Amino acid sequence: MILGIFESMKFTFNILVVIFSFAAIFGQNSQRDYSEELRYQNEAINALKDEIQNLREKIKKTESRERSTIRRISTLDEEVALITRLIQSLRSEEGKTRNRIEILKKDLQLNEQELELLRLRYEQRVINTFMKGRLTDLEKVLSSTSWRQAMYRTHYLKIISDIEQEMTVKIERLLIQISKQKLELEASLRDNINLKRDKEKQMQSLRNMKINRQKELTRIRTDKKALGSYIAEKKAGIKQLENIIKKILEDKSRFEREDRIRRQREAMKTKSFQNLQGQLPWPADGRITAKFGRQWNSQLKTTTENPGIDIKGQPGSPIRVVLSGVITTITYIRGYGTTIIVDHGSAFYTVYSHVTNIQTSVDSEIRAGDVIAYMGESGSINGSKLHFEIWGKGQKLDPEKWLTKKQ
Repeated sequence: MILGIFESMKFTFNILVVIFSFAAIFGQNSQRDYSEELRYQNEAINALKDEIQNLREKIKKTESRERSTIRRISTLDEEVALITRLIQSLRSEEGKTRNRIEILKKDLQLNEQELELLRLRYEQRVINTFMKGRLTDLEKVLSSTSWRQAMYRTHYLKIISDIEQEMTVKIERLLIQISKQKLELEASLRDNINLKRDKEKQMQSLRNMKINRQKELTRIRTDKKALGSYIAEKKAGIKQLENIIKKILEDKSRFEREDRIRRQREAMKTKSFQNLQGQLPWPADGRITAKFGRQWNSQLKTTTENPGIDIKGQPGSPIRVVLSGVITTITYIRGYGTTIIVDHGSAFYTVYSHVTNIQTSVDSEIRAGDVIAYMGESGSINGSKLHFEIWGKGQKLDPEKWLTKKQ
């Protein structure tokens, strides 16, 4: 008999769970935040995808007109740089959704454990009531032997009723919360699967482009005409960088950056850039393969202008910012590949080119020694290196005069 009652109560409770769950689901459908489910399509990722698409359309349009090896490798490099940044963004977003999934799983487990405890207490209460028999609240009061006992019973019955109501409300709340968490968990899992697929697709595309790039490089290194085109590409890149620096100097937001850099410098008790000539740390480990100023190219028998220094180092070795400041630009420059520009205040800037695996973002505040990227071959035909420039008051400066002397 008791077991029959127990099973009946258990069945009733399970029916309540189903009812509340469906109520929560259907009540939530109209309020669900679908932008949360499509979280991986954030502005940065979409902007990169648009940029890649625009570049591919541009390549297609110019393909019939421009067939030089150097232009092909330049556009390949630009696409590689964009896809690398996209993969980094996708990887970061994937990590966020993975963390969110773990948090949701833990919260869901705790809520389900709490619900199970409440369910057991509810069942036990029902069983006790049926085993002992239950008088109506009115019968309990009228069966009191004194007025005082009747008052006490009325008071305690109210307390018990309040407890039961509170338990019911808590069960309802937990059921709704669990339903919401399950929906969010499902959405996060879908996001994670989509991000992984997108990342794998982009990585395969990157692998194919690197194979094509290597083929083009082999042609360039044995073709004087192609080498001459590469020099012309670098000259165009110098002009491009000069225009970027000019725009930065004319940009009104530089005043706000100047103030941020000044406060940053005061907090860290560091000198201003202009007072650190010969004292700046090196941005990367390696040896200088091209000095600042005019350079003789023995292969082409021509003189070229180098606006900075080239440091040859191990692929993937860290690139560190030489002084605290604010990132103003992360872009692709012809002949120089992926490039980062840092504002150090007082119209002093440092430029880091041919980098890969960027570790920072535009408008980020950074401190001296922070790793902002790694050494790569973006825009380079001579392997992995860092092209480093210093600009002061709109003029190109010799970096070796500003860096510490090597022992």
